Formats: sequence, C-alpha cells, structure tokens
Amino acid sequence: MTIPAAPDAVAPAAPGDPRRRPGGGVRAKVGAYIALTKPRIIELLLITTVPTMILAQGGFPSWWLIIATLVGGTAAAGSANTLNMYYDRDIDAVMHRTKKRPLVTGAVSPTGALVFGIALGVFSVLWLGLTVNWVAAGLAFAANLMYSVGYTILLKRHTSQNIVWGGAAGCMPVLIGWAAVTGSLDWAPFLLFGIIFFWTPPHYWPLSMKFKKDYAAAGVPMLPVVSADTGVARQMIGYAVAMVACSLALIPVADMGLFYTAAAVASGTWFLVLCINLYRRAVAGTTRKLGAMKVFHGSITYLTLVFVALSIDPFLPF
Repeated sequence: MTIPAAPDAVAPAAPGDPRRRPGGGVRAKVGAYIALTKPRIIELLLITTVPTMILAQGGFPSWWLIIATLVGGTAAAGSANTLNMYYDRDIDAVMHRTKKRPLVTGAVSPTGALVFGIALGVFSVLWLGLTVNWVAAGLAFAANLMYSVGYTILLKRHTSQNIVWGGAAGCMPVLIGWAAVTGSLDWAPFLLFGIIFFWTPPHYWPLSMKFKKDYAAAGVPMLPVVSADTGVARQMIGYAVAMVACSLALIPVADMGLFYTAAAVASGTWFLVLCINLYRRAVAGTTRKLGAMKVFHGSITYLTLVFVALSIDPFLPF
C-alpha cells in the first residue's frame, strides 16, 4: 500500500519552534507512535466488535478468538489512523485541536509514520488471516483502504459528505467480528453496519460544529462549514431516525429479546430528542449555546448502551 504525500505537507517543527515537544527518550517516542494510532477512536471501534462476536456465537466465544480478533482489529485501525495523520499533517498544523499531534510537533518523522502505518496494516492482515480467518483479514484490509484512501485522500478535502461515506470504514469492525466467529456474513451484521453508518454523521457533525473555524481555516468542507446549523441539524435527525430503524430491524432478524428491545427503544428515543433539541436551538439562533458537544457525547453513550445490551441479551431467557 502506497500513500502519496500530503499536499503542501509541512516540515517537522524545528528546534525552538513552540510546537515541538521536549524530548523524553524511548518512552516519549513510543507514546508518540501510539498517539498516531488514535487510541480513543480505536476504543470506540472495538466496543462494537466483542458484542457482535457474542451475538454471532449466541454466547461467549473463546478468549483466544476474542483476543486475536481485537489484536488484528486494533492493528488495522491503528494503521488507517496513522496513514490518515501522515496524509493530513499539513492541515493538522493549521487546526487548533490537532496542532499537538506527533507529526506536527516533530515527535515522529513523516517517513517513520508512513513505515509504521504500512507495517501495522500488513501485520493486521497476516495476523487475522493466520489466527482468525481470511474473511476477517480481507475485511480488515478493506476497512483500512476505505479510511486511509477512500476517506482521507478522496473524500475529506473534496466533499461535504466526506464523513457520511468515509464513515463506512468505522462500520467494518462489526463485519470483522461476525466473520471472525462464523467465517461468513449474514443480514444481522449488515444491520449492525447500518446502525453505525447512520450513527456516524450525528456523531461527528456536532464535533465539526464545535470546531467549525478550524475546519474552515484548513479548507476542509465539513458540512457544518458549508451549511447552516439548521440544515446540518435537520440532516442529523434524518440519519438518527435511520439509525434507530436499523437497531429495531435487528430485533426480528437476529431474534433479539426484551432486554435489547427495551434498550434500543429507550436509547434511540433519547438520542433522537438530543438531535431535535439541537435543531430547535439552531432555529432559535442560539449559536453560542448550541450545545453541539452534548449531542457528540450523547452519541457515544448511545452506541455504548446499544452494544452493551447486544452483548447481554443472548444470555437472558427473555
């Protein structure tokens, strides 16, 4: 896999540059490489993998299969995130919330990041293929390409719908988890894919609202940069409705019980209300008190609740 250099890529921070972090030896260097993988994003991706594996198994899979799948999934996601940082290092230097990333501060060289990202990607495919199965390995490779090339290079800088289609890469862990257990795919994992696919815009656009000036300065046409808050909020409601619909369609398809059903209805209703309230504040013109980050954090809570319920439901008698 070859990732071209970012347009107008910035040089690493020079000595004396206030962006440069003080040296800290091996520990600091290791920490910088770990930061390239965006661990917090990986946590969110992996929280969907294990519940999917439990659903596919109809119980608890073997510990080895879970660990092997999570190791491979972490490496694949870390590779995609590292390659994303490599390509986006020019705009990361412009945006306030990303200006301390390792490639901007000079803690990691562009060449080091590129080699690290490709190595992680190769490892993830080989690891999953040899320890899990080649269906899961192929899906992990596809997810990496979808994010590092499809989203980062082809979509992010060129369309306001970047996160909608690029976000499909973040849905792949459920397909990987299901394939890890069954060696194939079915309707249930595609509905789980749909939940995350439709969840992504109302999850990420509130963050884009908060950092609208950052994205505008970097020339990234996130929807909140090019559209009014009311229009963005209206689209968020539409995606949230589709997300809830997928979560409810899973009930008959995967024979889900009362526990999951109650959790899906309650959490879905709650998140819809958050999106509707954001729209109402946008219509009222309360820009300074839009409360976009409430929806952002609420989206994380929603996804966690749904997938925790998914992992508990198979063990209940009702």
